Amino acid sequence: MTARVNEPRFGVWANVYGTWASAHHPDDPVDASWERNLALVQRAEDLGYHSTLIAQHLINPFAQEWDQLETWTATAALAAATSKIELIAAIKPLLFHPVVLAKQAANIEEISGGRLSLNVVNAWFKPEIERAGIAFPEHDDRYGYGTEWLSIVRRLLSGEVVNHEGRHFSIDGYRISPTGRFRERPQIYVGGESDPARDLVAAQGDVWFINGQPLENVNALIDSVATRPRVGPAVRYGLAAFVIARPDAEAAQDELAYHWSLNERDQQYLENIVGGADEKAVMFQTFAKYPAIGTNGGTAAGLVGSYDDVAERIVEFHRAGIETFMLQFQPFEAEMERFATEVIPRVRELLAVPVARSVVVG
Repeated sequence: MTARVNEPRFGVWANVYGTWASAHHPDDPVDASWERNLALVQRAEDLGYHSTLIAQHLINPFAQEWDQLETWTATAALAAATSKIELIAAIKPLLFHPVVLAKQAANIEEISGGRLSLNVVNAWFKPEIERAGIAFPEHDDRYGYGTEWLSIVRRLLSGEVVNHEGRHFSIDGYRISPTGRFRERPQIYVGGESDPARDLVAAQGDVWFINGQPLENVNALIDSVATRPRVGPAVRYGLAAFVIARPDAEAAQDELAYHWSLNERDQQYLENIVGGADEKAVMFQTFAKYPAIGTNGGTAAGLVGSYDDVAERIVEFHRAGIETFMLQFQPFEAEMERFATEVIPRVRELLAVPVARSVVVG
């Protein structure tokens, strides 16, 4: 089944970890500062990127001593410092009561003029949860919790008076204001590859973020969600990817080899991530099958090659149903510029798509 999609949209991961690849790249020092992220997102907006994803961790999964930018305070500040770009703020339901998070989200929706989206991820990095004294339920129980949590947040953000009695939450006639001044509610992205994650996006999500992996896998994943019961508009799809684009394929492969040589020096940091991950998290099983540079599948999506090769690969994914491409680079700022200058125009030419408007879909 081929999903029906709008024109392709391009986004960048805010550099909340300080790097999305090697800690040893000489032109890209580890830097998760507010100053860097502000400049990065503002430049992405100027270049015409549609979205930025602000991932959520409270401690840095690469190394606890590294800086980590906090998602929700940073998103509020970015809302006031930008004017067009969509702000996709990740949220782990275990860390915030749904009423509190809904109110924070509603405020950022106001500050941004209707540009906030939520990316619901049900947690995989155990140390940041367990070291805080918060229970870390089993995988499917986390999704049960997240499903109930999201049902409350969705209704609150839609301006409803919420009465809810469930396994995890008891809500008595709660309503938040203001809501609905710009649209019905913020968009909801859902991450995760397990069956409970697919059920969650089919039931309550607007967009499913798929980790970078081969096209045939992505086709199967899209089919698995598109055929689930659904009320309302069809689910849309996004893809995470790490891009290495060069004038010719040989130069891109040389750059990829260089990244792998740097990767060998990062093993202690990568081991921290794997060692802290829930072994039942399906995405880590996928990562093991397709080793990659970057997080969330990274180069496994195959966006490595000449400018023409990368553009053609994006078009293949787009025709399979991917609408939003959420991208990582290294060195980030320079490669973000290169992609905007060299690849995006080629994609538009291949698809005969006019210049995309920098607006929030929905």
